[in-house]
Amino acid sequence: MSAQTVAAVAPAVTARAPGKRPSLGRSFLEVWRSGSVWYALGEMVMAFVFALILGAILLVVSNPDILAKASYLFSQPSDFFVAAWERIASTYSALAKGSVGSWYALTETTSRAAPLILAGLGVGLGFRVGLFNIGGQGQAIWGTILAGYVGFRFDWPMPLHLPAAILAGLLGGAVWAGLAGFLRARFGANEVITTIMLNYIASGMLMYLLMTTAFRRPGRTDPISPAITWSATLPRIAGTRLHLGFLIALLAALAAWWLLERTRLGFQIRAVGSNADAAATAGMSVPFVLTIAMVIAGSLCGLAGTVIILMPDSLGGSNPLSVGMVGTVGFDAITVALLGRSKPGGTVLAGLLFGALNAGAQSMQSVAGTPLELASVLQALIVMFVAAPMLVRTLAPFLKRRAIVEVTRLDDSVLDPVVAPSASAASASVASATASSAPPGDPPAGSAPAVTAPTSEGGAR
Repeated sequence: MSAQTVAAVAPAVTARAPGKRPSLGRSFLEVWRSGSVWYALGEMVMAFVFALILGAILLVVSNPDILAKASYLFSQPSDFFVAAWERIASTYSALAKGSVGSWYALTETTSRAAPLILAGLGVGLGFRVGLFNIGGQGQAIWGTILAGYVGFRFDWPMPLHLPAAILAGLLGGAVWAGLAGFLRARFGANEVITTIMLNYIASGMLMYLLMTTAFRRPGRTDPISPAITWSATLPRIAGTRLHLGFLIALLAALAAWWLLERTRLGFQIRAVGSNADAAATAGMSVPFVLTIAMVIAGSLCGLAGTVIILMPDSLGGSNPLSVGMVGTVGFDAITVALLGRSKPGGTVLAGLLFGALNAGAQSMQSVAGTPLELASVLQALIVMFVAAPMLVRTLAPFLKRRAIVEVTRLDDSVLDPVVAPSASAASASVASATASSAPPGDPPAGSAPAVTAPTSEGGAR
C-alpha cells in the first residue's frame, strides 16, 4: 500500500497541547469534518424511509377494498394502483399534518415528546453504565405521585409551588431507581428483575393511594385525585401545546451530555459501562458509580412523570392524578433510548420523532380512518431497522464509509505494514529518530503492527 493511499484513508491527526482539553466548538468541528454525523443521520433517515415503505405495504394488504381490486389486477391495473396510492397518500398526509402540518401540530409534537425525551435520557444513562433500566415506568409513576400530591394538596405562590412539585417528582424517581441500583451494587441483584418488580409495586401503590382519603377527590368513589392547582401547572404559550416541560427536557439533555462528556463522574460512568473490572482495577468504586448512575437515571424518569401530571391538558386546564395517567412512557423510553443510541442528542431527535408519530396517529385515525395501532407498527419497524445497521447499509449501499470502500478496492494480496501518518513533519522526524535508535528486530516507536493475512490452517503469514 502506498503512502498516498494511507494518507487518503487514515483520518488526519490534529496536534494538541499536552493535557489541554479541546473546546466544545473544536470537538464539534472535528466530528463534523469526520463525516460520522452525516453517516449516522443518513442511517436514521433511511431506517425511517424503509419503515414507511413497509408501512405502506401493510396499509395496502390490510384494506379489503384494495385487495378486491387486486383480483383483476392484470385486466385493469389502474384501479388497484390508484386505490393503493390514495390510501397511502391520505394516511401519510394525515400523519404529516397532525404532527408538523401547522404551528399547533408542531407544539402538540413537542408536548408529547417532552416526557419521552426525559425518560429516554434516564434509560439511556443506564445503558451507558451497563445497566438495563426497565424500571422507567415505575420511576415515572412515583414522580407523578409525589409531584401530583404536592400539586393538588398545597396552594402556594407559583414561584414556590411549581419548583416544589418538580423537585418532589424528581426525588420520587431518584429514590425508586436508587433502590434498584443499591440492590445491584450491594448484593448483585439483576436490575432487569428488580426494576420489573418495582414497576408492579409502583402501579399497585398508585392504585392504593388513589383510594385513600389523602389522594381521592372528595365526593368521588373512583380512583381519581383533585385537579392540580393552577399555580403548580407548567406555563404554556396561549393557544398552543408548547409548555415549559419541553424546555426542561432540552435542558436535561444538555445537562446529561455535560455530565457524560465533561465531568469526572461521567468518565467513570462510561468506564464502568465499557469494562467494570478494568474500572475497578483503575481505582474506581464500581458500586458507587452504579448506584449514583441509577439515581440520576431515576430522577430523569421521575421528571418525565412530573411533566406528564403538571402539563396543561388540550383545553388549557390542569390534570388530576389517575391510574392510567403515565401511560406507557417508561416502556416507550426504552425504544427512544435505543433509537437515540443512548446519546443525549440522539435521544432528543428520537423523542421528537416518536412524539410526532404519536401526535400524527390521532389525525390518521380521524381523517384517514387508519387504525391507531399503525403508528405503533411504524415505531416497531423503525426500531427494527435502527437495530440492524448492516441491513440498512445493505439496502442503501451509499451509506458505507468511503474509507472502507477505498481499502476494500485495494488489489494487494498481502498488505504491507502500515505506519500511521504523523500529525506534522516534526513528529515524523521524531519517530524516525526513535526508530533508528531502537534495537534490531523491534518495531519503530509509534508504528502500527504489521497486517497479516490468515492462512487456510488458521495461522498467519
